[in-house]
Amino acid sequence: MSPPVCSCAEPVRKLTQQASVMRREIKNLRQQMDGTIRAHKKQMSSLQSMLTDCKHEDRSQSVSKSSTEISQLEQGRIQTVPIGYISSCFTVKNGTPRQPTICSSSRASLKIEPSVFNNPEHSLVGLEQYSHIWIIFLFHKNGQMSYKAKVKPPRLNGQRVGVYSTRSPHRPNALGLTLAKLERITGDTLHLSGVDIIAGTPVLDIKPYIPDYDSPKTRRDDTSSEYRQTSPFTDSQMPQVMGLDEEPNISVTSSESSSELRDCAAGPSDFSQSERSGSSDVTDVLAEVKNYVRQQQLFTESPEDKQTDSSECTSLSTNQLSSSSLKFGCEDYSTIAAWVRAPPVSNLDVRFTASAEKELKEFVPCDSTDHTRPKFQFLKGPEEAVAAIKGILSADPRSVYRRTRCQDRLFFFTLDTADITCWFGDGFAEVVRVKPIQS
Repeated sequence: MSPPVCSCAEPVRKLTQQASVMRREIKNLRQQMDGTIRAHKKQMSSLQSMLTDCKHEDRSQSVSKSSTEISQLEQGRIQTVPIGYISSCFTVKNGTPRQPTICSSSRASLKIEPSVFNNPEHSLVGLEQYSHIWIIFLFHKNGQMSYKAKVKPPRLNGQRVGVYSTRSPHRPNALGLTLAKLERITGDTLHLSGVDIIAGTPVLDIKPYIPDYDSPKTRRDDTSSEYRQTSPFTDSQMPQVMGLDEEPNISVTSSESSSELRDCAAGPSDFSQSERSGSSDVTDVLAEVKNYVRQQQLFTESPEDKQTDSSECTSLSTNQLSSSSLKFGCEDYSTIAAWVRAPPVSNLDVRFTASAEKELKEFVPCDSTDHTRPKFQFLKGPEEAVAAIKGILSADPRSVYRRTRCQDRLFFFTLDTADITCWFGDGFAEVVRVKPIQS
């Protein structure tokens, strides 16, 4: 009798084969996982190395950027940052005065950008003590950065001069400089008048106007005060020029002041006696004063007085003393081109038609609460607008091209919220229409 055959042998064999296949797959998965882990570690190490290199590069770049900025600054190359933008009664170039004195009634405002200072109002502390300020700005409406060595100023009516002898906006660096009157300061905003800048102009810097520093004529007139500040005399030893009815008085604290003064007036050969008296510094200064008197640099002498001895200088009469003649060193003075004060182009008479006057009177001041009539944004009323229009047109705002090629055409410009239409005749300009700006 044969042994029984097991019916489960075949399934067991199949299961054994599947288990071996699973073992091989698990082994492959483990190998793949190990490879992935190794690759991950390698990538992490690479990333860390890259981050370390980036940090070093950032540091080197910051150092190199700082050195580059210093180098550019030393070469005169800087990247400008506007401190604010002008809000002005002039919105377009056409009709904007070429100089601030042409239209003293024009108005504008300048708000300091908070991106420049965290507290913009802090940068204006103390500026309210000045009546005028210098404004350095960009000619942002030049259209293109083209410039020539010679230009044709409108006041010269077509004649050419060097660009650096004019105030032309077309220059290698389109920088403008103007003097404006500071009306008031409210927070971070400056309110100005007498401006020649259009709305939207980027302002690069502002500086206070100081006549003692900015006007050569003022420095010349204030010579006596400058001498008092730099003189070696003390207050009690300062030569006093009190008035036309007083004689100069030199006060010396030494008990022998009168004899020392006589020694000084006697001549330089007696200086050794005063030095032995212990007051050499005073006598040296007195000798300097005596030298000024001799050279007629301190007081004005008449022809008769020139014949008298210099020792009598302390008894000058009232008609011999003139405080206005005080001067030490070279006088400061300024000169300008003749065509600036006497240009070939003469000023124009400005007149209004009856309809233009009526239309202008419809405008209300900037602080009015009437919303039914056209309102100015900067000007304080029709009277101020009339003064501004006359100032602009009397200086003939037309270019040389328009004067010569477009004489028969109307001229348009904008003032505050008014559109002005006018025409030019022989020696006059006439305003024919004043309409509110159409928004």
